[in-house]
Amino acid sequence: MAVGPGTLPEFFPVAGVKLGIASAGIKKPGRKDIVVFELAPGSRVAGLFTRNQFCAAPVTLSRKHLAEKTPRYLLINTGNANAGTGKRGMDDALACCQALAQQAGVSVAEVLPYSTGVIGEPLPVQKIVGALPEALTSIADNRWAEAASGIMTTDTRPKGASVQVDLGGHTVTVSGISKGAGMIRPNMATMLGFIATDARIAPDALQTLASELGEQSFNRITIDGDTSTNDACTLIASGQYSGPEITLDSPQLPALRNALKQVYLDLAHAIVRDGEGATKFITIHVSGASAQQEALDVAYTVAHSPLVKTALFASDPNWGRILAAVGRAGVVDLDVSALEIHLGDVCLVRDGGRAEDYSEARGQAVMDQEEITIAIDLKRGEVSETVWTCDFSHEYVTINADYRS
Repeated sequence: MAVGPGTLPEFFPVAGVKLGIASAGIKKPGRKDIVVFELAPGSRVAGLFTRNQFCAAPVTLSRKHLAEKTPRYLLINTGNANAGTGKRGMDDALACCQALAQQAGVSVAEVLPYSTGVIGEPLPVQKIVGALPEALTSIADNRWAEAASGIMTTDTRPKGASVQVDLGGHTVTVSGISKGAGMIRPNMATMLGFIATDARIAPDALQTLASELGEQSFNRITIDGDTSTNDACTLIASGQYSGPEITLDSPQLPALRNALKQVYLDLAHAIVRDGEGATKFITIHVSGASAQQEALDVAYTVAHSPLVKTALFASDPNWGRILAAVGRAGVVDLDVSALEIHLGDVCLVRDGGRAEDYSEARGQAVMDQEEITIAIDLKRGEVSETVWTCDFSHEYVTINADYRS
């Protein structure tokens, strides 16, 4: 199950970025489960990684390599997370980087590893290393769609976005892919996300954009409230377009930021739409808060409520569950008589109770929709935040109960 059509866009190739795909048979024989990014010399990379303290070996190694060198290659495997694997996990991640570095003729620190899949199982190094020649010989700039499929785990469909924008007479391309369907409350980015542009971006501007856009998109989605051990989001600027370097003071920055933001949001929303067992895409907008954290606390309390999420799955306008979640979100001195709660265009709560013009039929009409907005106005200040989530269905339990079998 998933929400919306889920078709991939037409990907615009990003000059200076090539992709190779191969099959290592990590979990299923013949499945494409290895993706390699090759970056042109001079490319710049910014990364965001999970804050889970049990972070996977590839996360630790990617952070280390990113601090030492400018990356030339990204190596992604699915089917095995290489998390909870101790020193062996680090050795295995390094061995894979060393093998790719040797075959590509770069230093080991110029390779960033990424893994996703089952936690606690040893990484099948020989299978991955054995697939590298296929990945390297297949490298091309037009394999974004295949790469989107190659990084999937419990995803039911690949996820991608691609746009072009004019920056002062120079065309800039932004393309990206992401994966994720469960164990999603990223707390930094997503399970895996890769966004590339051919713009030339100054290092401080690149890291600022990666942090800012990751916060506004991937850090505002949740499927089940679980933060993965392997979350990683990487922003690549190959610098191959014909325009000038873009800095934090450049007049071209706002247009570039908007193009990047569109791709980040499309990729983040695609994860929610493909949430494990999802049948509905839910936008939770909290306004009138006195502080950002207050708005987020309310939004996530509603988003993580099993009672709210199961009511959404059942299309049951049981608005009392939403009201109760807002009330337990920890807002100090909340004036319940002042706030308002809307379901789509229907006011549920006003003046401390059910809105006078509310009817079950109007609430049901909204709940029957595939995409629903819950809007909560706390009427305490000027701060607003938006979080995206999905419902909980029977299928979510089935997928996670059978994940390792």
